[in-house]
Amino acid sequence: MVWSNKSLHTLLLLGLLLVCCLSSTYDKLSCPTCKKIASNFLKAVEDTSRKNFGGGNTDWEERYLSKYEFSETRLVEIIESLCENSEFECNLMVETNEEYIERWWFTMQKNHPNFFLWFCVDTIKACCPAGTFGVDCVECPGGADRPCNGHGSCNGDGTRTGDGSCSCTKEYKGEDCLDCANGYYSEFQNETYSLCTACHLACKLCTGPSSKNCTECASGWIETGTNEGGVTCVDVDECLAETTPCKQHTYCSNTEGSYSCEACDVACDACTGGSPEECINCTTGYTLEEQKCIDVNECSMDDKVCTRENEDCINTEGSFKCVCSEGYKEQEGICVEIKVSAEMKDSEDQNVVEPEALADVDPHEDL
Repeated sequence: MVWSNKSLHTLLLLGLLLVCCLSSTYDKLSCPTCKKIASNFLKAVEDTSRKNFGGGNTDWEERYLSKYEFSETRLVEIIESLCENSEFECNLMVETNEEYIERWWFTMQKNHPNFFLWFCVDTIKACCPAGTFGVDCVECPGGADRPCNGHGSCNGDGTRTGDGSCSCTKEYKGEDCLDCANGYYSEFQNETYSLCTACHLACKLCTGPSSKNCTECASGWIETGTNEGGVTCVDVDECLAETTPCKQHTYCSNTEGSYSCEACDVACDACTGGSPEECINCTTGYTLEEQKCIDVNECSMDDKVCTRENEDCINTEGSFKCVCSEGYKEQEGICVEIKVSAEMKDSEDQNVVEPEALADVDPHEDL
């Protein structure tokens, strides 16, 4: 098969694109992968330090231990435990850099005891020291010792990726996380340290801890003058509005800076509180008596509410039920008499003891 120049050029571009994509993915994964390898390496060193010892033959153990401690046999056991079979990135990194691992094991660990720093940071350059980021391991804003001045996280911290930008905690803002965010004021600040504390609940912006230190009121609060000639933020009572903010069958309960809608009592159609005594008007099935909504007994009304023949009325809270009288059952919308078969009636009659017969029995008669 003969490839044209155009086809070869296209194939080459696709290959380069694939390599770039794989490289980019590997860069993002390389530091976490290397950290895991270093962690597993130290664990395997710990595990193999006790392997096959403690059997009682101390002299043999000491002689064998001195040979095993820095042996190739032990290193092979350690390397085999670094990755799971399914961990492609981990296995690839170990396989690619196995000669470096061997070099550290046999010649470098005495002068460079920190395997992570020697392997991941200095040798294969997968990671950066803590507090630094990017290809050249540049210090994060605020310095490597206190990235983002201790008030946030540095993008790419400890890796060869990221741009070093700070993601500040809720109290702080700014490139270095030294300025106070909205709702917080500065108790102390210098070039390298700041302490931001929450404003009073009434303040959106403030210069101090009380509602009198507000420079802008929070939602649900309004600015008003004080007797001393200053200003303060006071709570707006939304429940005093001409039109209630709550739906039917609920009442408005004011809270600091806001309000909540609470359920009325079941007897109330509208209310000012949660009890039957706080109803404005009653819901169907209740009537207002002495400023309280009480249940209406529909069964005692002059006009019968249960109008079918052989039917009884049962009052319920806020309503009523119509049921067939005793000895009747509902069938096709009417109450019909329950028929008792002749056999069942005879059986019932046999179980009935006449009063005269009971009178003839002496309750103290010996059996």
